[in-house]
Amino acid sequence: MTDPARPTFHGFEQIPLHEYAERAYLDYSMYVVLDRALPFLGDGLKPVQRRIIYAMSELGLNAGAKPKKSARTVGDVIGKFHPHGDSACYEALVLMAQPFSYRYPLIEGQGNFGSPDDPKSFAAMRYTESKLTPIAEVLLGELGQGTVEWTPNFDGTLEEPTWLPSRLPHLLLNGTTGIAVGMATDVPPHNLNEVVSACVRLLDDPEATTRDLCEHIRGPDYPTSAEIITPAADILAMYESGNGSVRARATYIKEGQNIVITALPYQVSPSKIMEQIAAQLRAKKLPWLEDLRDESDHENPVRLVLVPRSNRVDIDGLMGHLMATTDLEKSFRINLNIIGLDGRPRVRGLRAILGEWLQFRSNTLKRRLKHRLDKVERRLHLLDGLLVEFLNLDEVIRIIRSEDEPKPVLMARFNLSEDQADYILDTKLKQLARLEEMKIRGEQDELAKEREKLIGILDSSAKLKKLLKDELLADAKKFGDARRSPLVARSAAQAMDETELVPSEPVTIVLSQKGWIRAAKGHDVDASTLSYRDGDALLSFARGRSNQQAAFLDSTGRAYSTAAHTLPSARGNGEPLTGRFTLPSGASVVATLAGENNQRFLLASSFGYGFVTAFENFVGRNKAGKALFNPDTGASVLPPVPVANAATDWVVVITSAGHLLAFPMKDLPELDKGKGNKLIQIPPAKLKSGEETVVAISAVRQGGEVTLFCGARKITLSWRDLQAYEGARAARGNLLPRGFQKVDRIESA
Repeated sequence: MTDPARPTFHGFEQIPLHEYAERAYLDYSMYVVLDRALPFLGDGLKPVQRRIIYAMSELGLNAGAKPKKSARTVGDVIGKFHPHGDSACYEALVLMAQPFSYRYPLIEGQGNFGSPDDPKSFAAMRYTESKLTPIAEVLLGELGQGTVEWTPNFDGTLEEPTWLPSRLPHLLLNGTTGIAVGMATDVPPHNLNEVVSACVRLLDDPEATTRDLCEHIRGPDYPTSAEIITPAADILAMYESGNGSVRARATYIKEGQNIVITALPYQVSPSKIMEQIAAQLRAKKLPWLEDLRDESDHENPVRLVLVPRSNRVDIDGLMGHLMATTDLEKSFRINLNIIGLDGRPRVRGLRAILGEWLQFRSNTLKRRLKHRLDKVERRLHLLDGLLVEFLNLDEVIRIIRSEDEPKPVLMARFNLSEDQADYILDTKLKQLARLEEMKIRGEQDELAKEREKLIGILDSSAKLKKLLKDELLADAKKFGDARRSPLVARSAAQAMDETELVPSEPVTIVLSQKGWIRAAKGHDVDASTLSYRDGDALLSFARGRSNQQAAFLDSTGRAYSTAAHTLPSARGNGEPLTGRFTLPSGASVVATLAGENNQRFLLASSFGYGFVTAFENFVGRNKAGKALFNPDTGASVLPPVPVANAATDWVVVITSAGHLLAFPMKDLPELDKGKGNKLIQIPPAKLKSGEETVVAISAVRQGGEVTLFCGARKITLSWRDLQAYEGARAARGNLLPRGFQKVDRIESA
């Protein structure tokens, strides 16, 4: 009856749209989860895979048969059992035939079934042929022995198995992936021998923990021979929770000076690796690599040859960088979400999976034995009737000849059942001559012994467990093989620093007065002769290397840096420095620097304060730079001076009034940032009025000399000459000779 609160319209019930949508989406979700995306724990198959294998067995495409067109199989599958698209069905068939996709392929294909380079490059199903592989017998061998439930197909005209009676835990052998609604599954493949060994351990010791089982199953075993580098503790945690990840790494060998990659992680194509490495070569991020070649063929499915630039290249360092920046090292997600024996999807740990599968296998074994016992007992029952016929052959023949309804007469005369009477009546006349009492009694004895054995196994859990174990070990001996994916304890690869990837070449960094920056190759470049924009000219330059940082100091004491190899070429006019950095309002760059991180520089202001600092303190990681030098208000920042040896060099300071002071640099502090200490004494009144300031500084090596440029004139002071200007730090210093007291700039040698 319809709900009176829900009026009908022309015989149709009306329900709220949100209720209908919720119900429809829930039905769709359950269909996708249970009938499409997730595997069943018992046979480890999704419905489409199960239907393909069953349809091929019905077509007689076993391992010893001649293969047939794949289109024939796909037609049977979608026509009888799986009402979905043929392309999706064929793709599922191809996947089970690809040895690089399935650890233990269930289908043997003839024709183009794809390649590791492009798994989806397989030919159309009208061109390929296929049949089942020998290991498919593990799934199908007991199908006709009463081991499974049968269900009507989509149109009710045929029946199909609800599951296949797998003799091995196929779910773990080949693994599976799938995306349902609100959940997904990622089960990795495993080695058959290891899985069987773990099953036997669990049969012998039902209290075994996941840690105990991991003594047998050490980790996934992919179809490729790439290394699994995930630590054993992480693998154990993954098997305990049912969630985690596994990291695989390519393997390589050295052939002479070349590097040959021999195996790639699961589902990684050689062409993709070549593309990733070539992209780094084009971007000039692999200075150690000269060339790469793909020499893969049928004999060597994976053979990628890398040619280093020289024999001095660190092979392991180069490969470690490539592992971290390409798919040569890849992480695989693990999510053991499967449909259990209760028909519900759930994430299970390794022990739960094996325990539940052994329960499934035990139930299947009981069904098989019970089915065989029923057949044996029926045969014994029929043989009893047949023996009665043999012993009373003449009477049986007389009854059959004389009676209109011989069946009830036979049943009453010899106390036979209906089945026995039917069997006697169905016996052909020509067989009567061959009936011998000894043969009948011999068959009865054999069947009686088999019945005793079957009943003994069914009544004894120990005997049932032993039979299960023996069958597992027999299948392992027949189909098992060695592990392909070696487990190696390694840490995850780390990419090298960008500076290590750039070739170390000499460069001259040039900054113009209007703030345009560029870099010229070599140290023999005369920066003053380069072309500049109209109204522009050279401000400063520095000689460094392409793998170093280029640093800049502005008029407020802030420092900035950028990678030298990223600067535009000096063939053009460069680019504005303000595009890379954000300078304070009114500030301008006063100097360009380059060097190693431990290179020392002397910083000073026009008010006579300064300190020594390392080049690494000029390096800033953001556009706004970093505060390095803190000059007094009104003081200007002088260009930093490189220091050769802070322990033995001297500091030379010159004021605008012509005073020169020389003192040991070791008297100055080395700071990371700050204002520094006083270098030379200038009368406060003159300093405040701007009448006298520091105009030049220099660092002079022991035994060296300095040249003072005073307009058109210059004077060179040797190390001996500088002794006349020696004094304590912060002293007044001595006056330079008349005519050389207005110093424009200073150079040391």
